[in-house]
Amino acid sequence: MSKKYVYLFHEGNATMNDLLGRKGANLAEMTGLGLPVPPGFTITTSACRRFYEEGKNIHPEIEQEIYWALHTLEETAGKRFGHPSSPLLVSVRSGSSISMPGMMDTILNLGLNDYTVAALAAHKENKRFAYDSYRRFIQMFSSIVLGVDERQFEDELERIKKQAGVEQDSQLSCDHLLDLILIFKEIVFKETGHKFPQDPKQQLITAIGAVFDSWYNQRAMIYRRIQKIPEYIGTAVTIQQMVFGNLGPNSGTGIAFTRHPSTGENELFGEFMFNAQGEDIVAGIRTPQQLTVLQERLPETFEQFKEIAYNLEKHYRDVQDIEFTVEEGKLYILQTRSAKRTAEANIKIAVDMANEGLITREEAIMRVDPASLAPLMQYTIDPNAELNIIGKGLDASSGAATGIIVFDAEEAERQHRTGHSVILVRQETTPEDIHGILASAGVLTTRGGVTSHAAVVARDLGTPSVVGCESFTVDMERRELHTGTVILKEGDVITICGSTGRVILGEVPLVPPKFSKEFCTLLEWTNEYKTLAVYSSVNTPQEAKLARKMGAEGVGLCRTELMFMDPERLPRVTRMILARTSRERKKALQQLIPLQKSDFIGIFRAMEGKQVTIRLIDPPLHEFLPHPTTVALEIERARLAGDEELLAEKEALQQRIEMLHELNPSFGHRGCRIGITYPEIYEVQTRAIAEAALELKAEGMTVYPNIIVPLVSDWREMKAVRETVEETLEQVFSVYRDRIDIPIGAFIELPRACITADKMVEYADFITFGTNDLTQSTYGFSRDDAEGKYLAHYLDHNILPENPFVYLDEEGVGKLIEIAIAKGRKRKPNLPIGVCGEHTSEKHSVLFLQNVGINFISSLPPRVPAARIAAAQAAIRMRRQQAINGN
Repeated sequence: MSKKYVYLFHEGNATMNDLLGRKGANLAEMTGLGLPVPPGFTITTSACRRFYEEGKNIHPEIEQEIYWALHTLEETAGKRFGHPSSPLLVSVRSGSSISMPGMMDTILNLGLNDYTVAALAAHKENKRFAYDSYRRFIQMFSSIVLGVDERQFEDELERIKKQAGVEQDSQLSCDHLLDLILIFKEIVFKETGHKFPQDPKQQLITAIGAVFDSWYNQRAMIYRRIQKIPEYIGTAVTIQQMVFGNLGPNSGTGIAFTRHPSTGENELFGEFMFNAQGEDIVAGIRTPQQLTVLQERLPETFEQFKEIAYNLEKHYRDVQDIEFTVEEGKLYILQTRSAKRTAEANIKIAVDMANEGLITREEAIMRVDPASLAPLMQYTIDPNAELNIIGKGLDASSGAATGIIVFDAEEAERQHRTGHSVILVRQETTPEDIHGILASAGVLTTRGGVTSHAAVVARDLGTPSVVGCESFTVDMERRELHTGTVILKEGDVITICGSTGRVILGEVPLVPPKFSKEFCTLLEWTNEYKTLAVYSSVNTPQEAKLARKMGAEGVGLCRTELMFMDPERLPRVTRMILARTSRERKKALQQLIPLQKSDFIGIFRAMEGKQVTIRLIDPPLHEFLPHPTTVALEIERARLAGDEELLAEKEALQQRIEMLHELNPSFGHRGCRIGITYPEIYEVQTRAIAEAALELKAEGMTVYPNIIVPLVSDWREMKAVRETVEETLEQVFSVYRDRIDIPIGAFIELPRACITADKMVEYADFITFGTNDLTQSTYGFSRDDAEGKYLAHYLDHNILPENPFVYLDEEGVGKLIEIAIAKGRKRKPNLPIGVCGEHTSEKHSVLFLQNVGINFISSLPPRVPAARIAAAQAAIRMRRQQAINGN
């Protein structure tokens, strides 16, 4: 039996998502539910893959299936494709199994030509509508299929509107539209050397090929890379009978969400335009009105739509994004899909639906991507700040952003690469702007609504966005933004608030985020499911307080070297490093003990009753010394001033800096190597930790200090440092006449430590993997150099599947972790094992760590909520897999 490549809507259902794409599967499902869906058929994703296998050609076998389905559609519609008196017109739309809004191409009104346009005008008794549909078709088909620059058509449209003295496309007369049709045809002939194609079947097959071909357009490839969508799945193509929203005052088009996509409020929310087609809203070319205009003019149609929307949400058990058309008062549903929404809205919707009994708590947790929480950690505008508000648009994507104005996507990328925060300002964004939106801190458009491309993509990426700010004008020639009160040039600074739609001149103060009650509820629910403990990596008492507020169950890593970086402490550290004898070094270190003890007391207090793991000093000593250029200038000034004493001091400092300089400091004199060559440094830190813990214990506070030794590569290093630490602890216990349990662990950041973990744990009470440095040492990458120079090229050309500093490399780094766990627990079956690093809030990495038997993960304070959700999801996935396996 030959493979089937084309399915009529009534032949499919929602379970066929991979084959029919999400759009096709949902159209099939809605057809089966008896909803008012215009009839049509879907060409499968397997046909797309075959299209590429055969050199971008549609196989004759697939063509025959398309013509069979088209004939069936003609019978259903009672019209004929290309017929001069009763023509059937269709839309050609893309639709992958994973939603990619606006990333691929759509063609409407296909089947129109010089003859069928006259038949359409006669059939609908509306010449203006027919000519408007034809000029739209020529523009869409020519830009998408024939490769003609769409701006040429837009420029001519704007010229004719200006000449006619109108602002909206719908205000153009028949004569104006006829002029546009002739002008558009001339553009096509000039650009392609051929007349605009008149054969509807040729139009259809070439359009299907063009939509397949859009799978590999630049914006789609960028979007897939951002969203981690596989290349191989391809897109389906839906062919659907056209219904017309541009037929007159009782026709129109709309997009609606069953709940608010920005706030999550349980209310029908959307936009509608009378006498328009769907692309007018999606492209943001015109700014639509709120959905209430439909309720006011066509109340019965609105109530019908409202009931359908409610039933679709209940059927799919998720908030729906519904595209619909009203043709002379009659409602048609063109598409439904799970709605793109802000992280804040997603959390509220998930929690509300669980409380409503529509989904379970487990499902609510699984619906929140930990990576999507970043916008919730964004600062917002200080409510007490004085603001110079220069305009207001629609609040399309929450959060605030400050940056310099740029007017095109390429400039946004350039400025972003040079370290600038950028606000991309456009009349309306197009799908081709995806790389600019990605590079921008915020997006501002003068046209479009909250369902336009700019708004949808910004919400998806978590980028603050204000759209439809119609009081502003963009002058692309002069590269200026005119606000009515001020003229802003490229490079000027503005602030936008995507939560309120405000646009503010200059930089404004921001305040930390506040979590909604639904977010707090969701985080509480994670405790019911997760089995991994979630700790935080902190540097100061303030960070420890924040981590506790975020729900951290302890401190997995406290990096003591950052305490030394404080400007007030740095001179004392410098004196310690410059000391030439152990005695001088100890003397300098004695001044640091009270300061370090104060830090530890603050962290222990913030984490009362919780484990706190403190890492002994790690980075190269030269990092605590002045930059060589600075010292060279100081030497020159001392020489010119004739200050011999100062000159000698600075020259000695220069010699010490030169002596400490290392060619490869990442693997130089750092970590435990410092504690071994200068044991007095670790002695001082150990004393400060123990004294702080004992003093709080004397106050009646419960503290659980741990000490971890960094960058160990050999068990003998671990043994040497442990002896130093234990000897110092005994001295402190003797002085205080009290004891406290302080486990000593090994920080595993090197491949050799993983391979020899069985020997390492003889001298380590626990081990913690530092996956940032372990990734660097496994790959031989310097992270700063890799991400700044060649890693992007590796990802673009599939040399590496993912950034290994974001997604844990299971094949290499992960294998080393597995080896270390197996060896360590063979020697010590109950060995506590944790992980610190960027990977501890990334859901795939956390699932891997859950599966290999890690006890805890430790993230930066702002990432603790994401880590908690990732840990709960990992436990849920593991339990589900065990159920499948029958365990």
